[in-house]
Amino acid sequence: MTVQPANRGIIEPMQRSPEGAVVEATGLGMSYPVNGRRLQALAEVDFEVGAGEFVTIIGPSGCGKSTLLRLAGGLLKPDRGSITVDGDSPKAGRRSKKFGLVPQSPALLPWLTVRENLTLLPKVNRSQGRGPVGDGEIQALLEAIGLAPFADTLPSALSGGMQQRVSLARAFALRPPVLLMDEPFAALDEITRSQMRFLLLDVWRDTGATVVFVTHSIEEAVLLSDRVLVLTARPGRLSAELTIKLDRPRLRGIEDGDEFHRHTSELRAALNSAAGVSFSPEDR
Repeated sequence: MTVQPANRGIIEPMQRSPEGAVVEATGLGMSYPVNGRRLQALAEVDFEVGAGEFVTIIGPSGCGKSTLLRLAGGLLKPDRGSITVDGDSPKAGRRSKKFGLVPQSPALLPWLTVRENLTLLPKVNRSQGRGPVGDGEIQALLEAIGLAPFADTLPSALSGGMQQRVSLARAFALRPPVLLMDEPFAALDEITRSQMRFLLLDVWRDTGATVVFVTHSIEEAVLLSDRVLVLTARPGRLSAELTIKLDRPRLRGIEDGDEFHRHTSELRAALNSAAGVSFSPEDR
């Protein structure tokens, strides 16, 4: 299925102050109990994400990328340091729905249709002052994700990629200032994953949300991001920060350009360095 570009103004974003960082971590550290000892997952992580930025976190497997996202989402409490989301603690941010979480699996309610899954969370969170999401907005989201013909279909009748589109649209339907995305496209085939990347860019552009995105894919990080934060192997520390100087909007075919390849090469080198991988001339 071809996903159509999103229309402008799909969902009115929640208003927030443009001043200061929307996500800010200072001296962030986290460890887990393992076999009677503490296993350090993150150590002294500092970073900021500005309003409307798309920032991706990448690093070797087990470096603490998902842990960092769970700390931002209030699902874990740090051992050391602090993290705030839109000026609040993650716990307070969860209560006031200041962020939306997009996990690896869609986690749709199987007894609700696509449309009902999109409208459920906005209905049960009306107390947060965003105002109801209108039928027109939901229809625009359905058209943006290419699923308007399946609005009254149950999730079990959809492919994995279609279900992930619904999960993405559901997060935007809440109008959160911040979206926390934990490898949401990891389980998809490469063609569907490519479609989802450009769909995300379309909807993100139209809502103005701040996005913190976790991925293992170098190409995905370059395509989507304003900046990429590279973590070292465990315990995760911030090893490098790369600014992606590619024009927006980013259109199909950008991956074939010289500038895109230059960015992927730079990010690959930074990731190898963070992982402690080196190459001799004979390896080239």
